Amino acid sequence: MDRTLRVAVIGDRDPAFAPHLATDDALGHAAAYLGVGVDVRWLATEPLETDLAEVKAADVLWCAPGSPYKSLRGALEALRYGRQHHIPTLGTCGGCQHMIIEYARHVLGFQDAQHAEYDPYASTLFVSELACALAGKTMPVTLTEGSRVAAWYGRTEIEERYYCDFGLDPARQATLHDGGFEVTGVDGDGEARVLELPGHPFYVATLFVPQARSRPEAPHPLVVHLLRAAL
Repeated sequence: MDRTLRVAVIGDRDPAFAPHLATDDALGHAAAYLGVGVDVRWLATEPLETDLAEVKAADVLWCAPGSPYKSLRGALEALRYGRQHHIPTLGTCGGCQHMIIEYARHVLGFQDAQHAEYDPYASTLFVSELACALAGKTMPVTLTEGSRVAAWYGRTEIEERYYCDFGLDPARQATLHDGGFEVTGVDGDGEARVLELPGHPFYVATLFVPQARSRPEAPHPLVVHLLRAAL
């Protein structure tokens, strides 16, 4: 291996939480497939409020499941840096939800954009409780033909596993999509399940947890392309 990628995982790590273990595993699977090393560093969210040194040193960012984080602000600061400085970034489950809030606040100008898990009575909810909880379910997703995510999967119909009860508020979906954070994957009701930012090397948010189905012999395509974007 002539290259080792430094991966900063944004999230308050819980060794008993299966998606956190799966995140580490999926990075290992993808790295082995690409023939590179990975130096994975989990970044607790509270220190990120004032210190982004580890984020700035990273080749790759992954905003992990496991919200609410100890610091919403810390997570948003890290995501903002990754978006603005073109660091390949993947957000899954809670990570996806925080990418939505960051974009709504700092690009679309909704400075009070909020997540219902932190403040269910906020006036500007971009992330709200899902009408039907998805935690523990494996569900179909339809990807937009011609999108980069569809190209990475090699198809437009996929099935993925969820751990979440919150998602992009349907009333805000068109605002986000038309504002540039494009919805390129939807469920059977047309609700957002994948978002990607055109023009960025890799800035993808999935409400599902792709790492849950990564295997040594079959690394997940999104994680492979996340690392590949940094190479």
